Amino acid sequence: MTLARERAAARRAVDIRVDAEEGFISETPPAAAILAAMAPAVVVLDSAHRFRFANPAAEAFFALSAATLATMRLEELVPPDHPLFAMLNLARAETGIIADHDMSFESPRLERRNISVSVAPIPDHPDCVVVTLADGSTVQKLDRQMVFRNAARSVSGMAAILAHEVKNPLSGIRGAAQLLESVVPEQDRELTQLIQDEADRIRALVDRMEIFSDRPLERGSVNIHQVLGYVRRLSETGFARHARIIETYDPSLPPVWGNRDQLVQVFLNLVKNAAEAVPERGGVIELVTAYQHGVRLALPGGARRVHLPLVVSVRDNGAGIPEAIRSSLFDPFVTGKRSGTGLGLALVAKLVGDHGGLVECESRPGRTVFRVHLPIEPPHSRAEEP
Repeated sequence: MTLARERAAARRAVDIRVDAEEGFISETPPAAAILAAMAPAVVVLDSAHRFRFANPAAEAFFALSAATLATMRLEELVPPDHPLFAMLNLARAETGIIADHDMSFESPRLERRNISVSVAPIPDHPDCVVVTLADGSTVQKLDRQMVFRNAARSVSGMAAILAHEVKNPLSGIRGAAQLLESVVPEQDRELTQLIQDEADRIRALVDRMEIFSDRPLERGSVNIHQVLGYVRRLSETGFARHARIIETYDPSLPPVWGNRDQLVQVFLNLVKNAAEAVPERGGVIELVTAYQHGVRLALPGGARRVHLPLVVSVRDNGAGIPEAIRSSLFDPFVTGKRSGTGLGLALVAKLVGDHGGLVECESRPGRTVFRVHLPIEPPHSRAEEP
């Protein structure tokens, strides 16, 4: 018996039985139960690269059920020349753990980026290996979310200052211009009207920024598909008349725990951005909802961990977001449009953050995706309603 097998047999014999006084469980749960509870995707592949096991997170990662994966080989999901196959061979040859980070999977059936991958052989089953696939961008998402929320707070403070220090003097300036208009010669009235128009424009900008103010968020049970349906109707009769809007929904989704009006504002802004990005002919916007198993995150500004399993995606086939502004896309006053104010996506980040959620973007020419991760209605909320 090899040393590895002796150790494995010893572990099975001991089975980690520790006194309950020390806070440990008296029996080790079955391996399948442990793997099923893990947040990263875990699969077992045999020597022919057939799937022998997949936990629930792996089902979400590949968007396929475990029963379907059991009938497939890895080559059907990942190109044969992908670096993962070299990792599988190396792990089997060296009988050790092989890991890599920031790996991408791009194929007609699978599209994932920034994935951390580890491959390890199974001593009792030499023909099999365990593959773990984890989202390597979680920390980056949290860092970006902190930036977005701080930016929103800075805009909130700026809006409060502008409302107090600018709007009142603007009213006086506009009133004075109106009085002058009645006494100045006809040829000068164009100038007084210009003063009034500019005062109105500045006031409108301040009003838009006041949306960022920190107001208490009134939450309730929200059907996200009703929100998206409403956004679609508004879009198709207005700014998105030239685009084809496709709905790809998971009808079994639970309700969102949020504010309906603010969620309408979030997705109206995202669809408007998509409509402005797609070509006049052949423009396509896709609204997608899905439920995915995810880790519980302690989001910035929150005292507790929250679960964000509900994902709403807004996809478009536009030219993509310029590389120069992608890292600061959700910052206030950052825009790639000539006539844009740079407040639309900053407002999206602020409202999603108020819901305790996350917003992220992936973009390349011909495909841009905004993903909004939202919390679901907590089980106790209905019991608390009067």
